Amino acid sequence: MQEDSARVRDALPGQIPVSPENPCPFLRALVAGGFVDGHTVPLKTIAHNIEAASGETGFKKRVVGIKTFGVALIANGLSPLRLLKSLFSGADLDELRNGPLDKHGGGSRILDADANVQPGEIERLASFGSDYPDPNGSTERGLNEAQVQAFMKANLKRDGDRARWYYPLLMQGEWPVLLNILGKGEGDSRYLSVAEVRTLFVERRFPQRIVARLMTKPKPASIVWRIGKALVGTAVLAAVAVLVAWMAAPDAVSDTLSKVLPKKVAALIPPALPETEPTKAAYWLDQGWTTKDRHWFHHVTQGTATFPIPYAWFMAMEQPYLSLFGAPGLISDSAYLERFGFIPSPKSVEGDPSALRPFGYAATTAAKTDTAPALPAGLKPTPAGNEGGLPVGFARLTGATNPATGAAESDKIGLTCAACHTGSIHYKGVSVRFDGGPGMADLRKLEEAMGFAMIFTQYVPGRFARFAERVLGPNASDADRDTLKKGLKAATDFALNMQAKNYQTAIEAKGQTETEEGFGRLDALNRIGNQVFYLDMAASGLPNMLGNQEAIDAPVSYPPIWTVPWFSWAQYDGSIAQPLIRNAGEALGVFAQINLSPEPASNKLWRSSMALENLVHIEDMLRGPDPFATTTPAFGGLTSPKWPEKLFDGDDAWKLDPARVERGRKLYATICVECHLGPVADPVFDKTYPDKSFWKIKPAEDWESKGWNAKGPILDLVQKPVDAMQTDPGQASILATRKVTVPGFLDIDPAKDLKGCNLPQGSTTDMPYALALMAVVQKAGEKWMEDRKLTEPERAALWGDRKNCPNPAGKSYRARPLNGVWATAPYLHNGSVPSLYWMLTPAAERPTSFCQGARDYDPKQVGFAVPKGGESSCKVGQTLFVTKDSSGKPVKGNSTLGHSFEGPAKPNKDYPNGIIGGAFSDEERWDLIEYLKTL
Repeated sequence: MQEDSARVRDALPGQIPVSPENPCPFLRALVAGGFVDGHTVPLKTIAHNIEAASGETGFKKRVVGIKTFGVALIANGLSPLRLLKSLFSGADLDELRNGPLDKHGGGSRILDADANVQPGEIERLASFGSDYPDPNGSTERGLNEAQVQAFMKANLKRDGDRARWYYPLLMQGEWPVLLNILGKGEGDSRYLSVAEVRTLFVERRFPQRIVARLMTKPKPASIVWRIGKALVGTAVLAAVAVLVAWMAAPDAVSDTLSKVLPKKVAALIPPALPETEPTKAAYWLDQGWTTKDRHWFHHVTQGTATFPIPYAWFMAMEQPYLSLFGAPGLISDSAYLERFGFIPSPKSVEGDPSALRPFGYAATTAAKTDTAPALPAGLKPTPAGNEGGLPVGFARLTGATNPATGAAESDKIGLTCAACHTGSIHYKGVSVRFDGGPGMADLRKLEEAMGFAMIFTQYVPGRFARFAERVLGPNASDADRDTLKKGLKAATDFALNMQAKNYQTAIEAKGQTETEEGFGRLDALNRIGNQVFYLDMAASGLPNMLGNQEAIDAPVSYPPIWTVPWFSWAQYDGSIAQPLIRNAGEALGVFAQINLSPEPASNKLWRSSMALENLVHIEDMLRGPDPFATTTPAFGGLTSPKWPEKLFDGDDAWKLDPARVERGRKLYATICVECHLGPVADPVFDKTYPDKSFWKIKPAEDWESKGWNAKGPILDLVQKPVDAMQTDPGQASILATRKVTVPGFLDIDPAKDLKGCNLPQGSTTDMPYALALMAVVQKAGEKWMEDRKLTEPERAALWGDRKNCPNPAGKSYRARPLNGVWATAPYLHNGSVPSLYWMLTPAAERPTSFCQGARDYDPKQVGFAVPKGGESSCKVGQTLFVTKDSSGKPVKGNSTLGHSFEGPAKPNKDYPNGIIGGAFSDEERWDLIEYLKTL
């Protein structure tokens, strides 16, 4: 036995001294009895002794040894060097305290920090047990398996916030193991004797039956043992290294694992997030809204409960990270949410203007104060605050009620219009922000992070206690905490099973695969269909709706919404003409609650949480007054953002070249006007090309050409068939081909419900998704107005004069005016082209892969600077857009083709499908780009 003068060691008469730095009672008894050395012990020796003590035979005995080997491997530390030392030299039993297996007083506390036995804690252990008949015919105090588990659970509760997430795992390797080794009896009657526990702790002695097992000479290690040792050692070493690395750098490790693991395995890891780009200055561009208008738009509720938990829970929940020490930040921390692509926002815009400057707000004299008229019927938009300091796009729904029962519910947390339709670009530390532009958020990552946060809150020790104190306060009763825990479990089950699991089941049954949306893209149409025709119906108790779900496989770039209220058709595919239907359908898609149940009284059917008064007001703010009401026609409301040259004074990359602009203007008049119409605000263009002016009103009898309709201020947009454009057909195919099944009691009959559309009579249970959605939103809107007892004239004023009818154009995409186009990268409807430079090159030359999320803007290419060959690797947490998967198969929804400029120019414009013009020279391309910056 080697000497150790550095440590105080004590010994009972006839025993070998044991270090107080060895807090494990079983190992202390092994050392004291001379079964193992008290210093460095080979892992094989420890495993052989535990095997022998267990009394198991055959394969079960080897399993015990392999498990013990793995635990002993990590007993002294988790660093790679320590693990290698343990693997080849053994575990140091004199250095176990404060190691990975030490709970720092979080266990039974029978041994204190100096290895002194606390008799009161042994009595506490006994209080959890009961009397059992022992093999000698008498009775003794003991604990069966259920009582051992109750004892450990009480220990965790007693430790409170000090308990770490891994303590339950450690405990399963302690008292349950003692029960297996020292226990008496069999099956459910097996118990751990308190008297033998006292002997083990106080006298460091085993019962004689255990000593006899330990004295049995072990057989030579078999090949099974040697292979098992190697496999377990390697597996434990790898697993521990990964876990430690993940806790130290969770996003980097998650990012790496997501690329190498199978998709279903990678889904078990919290999503990797990019670090936000450092921002030294921020600016909101002037677009005609006041600061108050802006802030209201950013945080006003649509009536949505996007996340399946109340607002208070969202604000109290911790981020899905693990830490050996301390607690992670809250998921509601703005800095954390910004990593998903959201824009920071102040709690209020009242008070000191200097406090708003870091958020990009500055005084403006150009903003209008009458951006929207008063609502009809005395309706008023609801106030919008941001007392939680959440980013742009988050809203608190107060006064929520259950649409089916009318019962009051807790405040909800939901996303607003601004979550997807507020844009920003980042350039050399400057954040330029603008309303109505395409957002850069990754909602799927946020959904996944929320799911993991809910799971961690339930199962990581200490986390629920902290969560409950934030939600309920420090003096909450056990009953209130239990109610909160049950509610959290129900919400988690809903998110994991009703939403995620059932979605995967549905698409796998159809042989479908999902296309990654990534930063800045969303398959809104399929998501809305899944929400309304599966999730809302399932939540209303309707069975057999699983088949209504479709894979999210047609993601699109969030469309800009400035100027849209004047368009004849909205959406990329020109699928909706009725503004209120468009906006209310979007609200249902982001989880506005709706009652579709047959159970409550019929007068509650179609009742929803939609806030139509806010949706109508938002539309009015976007639209502004009649653009022809002034001498020089111009849009009011929310105007498109202007090229921010003045913000980067002195930076040549942002300086406009007048000569190039003039040459680009001519190219625009020759090539772009045919589809995108004239520029919205270029007096020089209107003077030079008056016949192509955007503001030219076409004759009332002209039904063919596009432009302003003489019957009213409606802009008839050019629509191009998908076959002719050859751009990705995914989005246009959804409403053209998707079908849904609806229960007959809902009485959905598009031929009857969609008035004035002259639709043929069809099935009232199986129908096109497009018609079903239009009818559902129509009925929900009518119910909202009925509940508020609006008169027919008041209802007509809210609906406006546009019919809720499908577009007769079929599978097509509409071309919008290009005002503000510089702020809408990436391009094409599916966000597949990173910059205007690549948009104006032949389609076959465009990059087929590039990174999205937390990257700088390139003012030269206008978008994101991506090399011709594309990008194959991204920074941690970014998403990689690709046109083909790893097997070379095209990714559905991700085509970069179509809308191509290639080959020789043809005066008669008789181009093949997919080509809209001849190839540009380099100079022409840069000239046109320069002009597009000015729009």
